[in-house]
Amino acid sequence: MQQYQRDFIQLALEHDVLCFGDFTLKSGRQSPYFFNAGRFHSGAALAALGNAYAEAIIASGVEFDVIFGPAYKGIPLGAVTAVALAQKGVDKPFCYNRKEAKDHGEGGTLVGAPLKGKVLIIDDVITAGTAVREVMQIIKAQGAEPAGVVIGLNRQEKAGDDTELSAIQQVEQEYSIPVIGIVELDDIISYLKSEAASDALLQQIIDYRERYGVSTEG
Repeated sequence: MQQYQRDFIQLALEHDVLCFGDFTLKSGRQSPYFFNAGRFHSGAALAALGNAYAEAIIASGVEFDVIFGPAYKGIPLGAVTAVALAQKGVDKPFCYNRKEAKDHGEGGTLVGAPLKGKVLIIDDVITAGTAVREVMQIIKAQGAEPAGVVIGLNRQEKAGDDTELSAIQQVEQEYSIPVIGIVELDDIISYLKSEAASDALLQQIIDYRERYGVSTEG
């Protein structure tokens, strides 16, 4: 695990973005952990978050022309990522969308840089892949192409009971692009082991991983 990944997990724990307990997910599954990126809501936390996204992007080696932050959570995530990348010498244009078209001023649903070339999508998680597919339609309508998707956490979890693939694997196969996670569930498990977390918590997460997890991503 890289230092930026450890830092990201520590940041998520400090801000209760990563919580442990008994959570009911949209899928109906009972999960021993929950990830809510909306709790990164201080200036310092957002700066550190942007740095983690930037580090993951640089480490991946993905090539892209513009950063796209889909409404709503992707907008601040894309913005802080663009700033962090610029501070590391990678200055890229940034674009985001509105949910509703504006009928005055500049109009339309896209704001910021033109959406052209290879587009790198920034978001928090991929649960079912529905939001990503909506973004793909926006990119295609502008004559651009997706370069990849960057998310905070890869849950490494099957998309449903009728598939052995995760939503991330489905997106990667459908669009032939990489989905880059700052961390994945296996990293969280490794971190908890290194920090001597309780055996009970570790076992709950490992059991969940074995029950719903996919073997690999990619």
